[in-house]
Amino acid sequence: MSAQLQEIPKIRRMLLSDLDAVVAIEREVFLFPWTRGNFSDSMNSGYHCLVLDLSGHLFGYGVMTIGAEEAHLLTLSIAAGSQRKGWGERLLRRFIQIAKDQRARSMFLDVRESNHAAARLYERIGFRQIGKRRDYYPAMGGREDSLVMELML
Repeated sequence: MSAQLQEIPKIRRMLLSDLDAVVAIEREVFLFPWTRGNFSDSMNSGYHCLVLDLSGHLFGYGVMTIGAEEAHLLTLSIAAGSQRKGWGERLLRRFIQIAKDQRARSMFLDVRESNHAAARLYERIGFRQIGKRRDYYPAMGGREDSLVMELML
């Protein structure tokens, strides 16, 4: 009987050399994606930028900033072929731990009103909706509202 070792994906800091892969995922998943400049600016500003990496293949990422005892998750995405397998939750939980380690008292995020799967994930983890931003996101044929969610840490 032979045992096959399976490599476990790791969560690590985003590097400049990751940006091509990150932007490719961003364009695959979002109609109005962040640019390479948005990601490099986030890295240069000292934001917490993480990727999911399996043997050099990136399949997820996120960006969070922390200030004044508040963490703000700016983006989190999983490549289409890896969605609904628990990776988004795993990455989100790592961001929550970082926020706690940095002594943030709360974490905020915005989610498209139409993104029910993401909103359910956030609610399952303990986020609650605290507001709505009208016309926050660009959308086909106009704008879309954002649900503002908060997690008390």
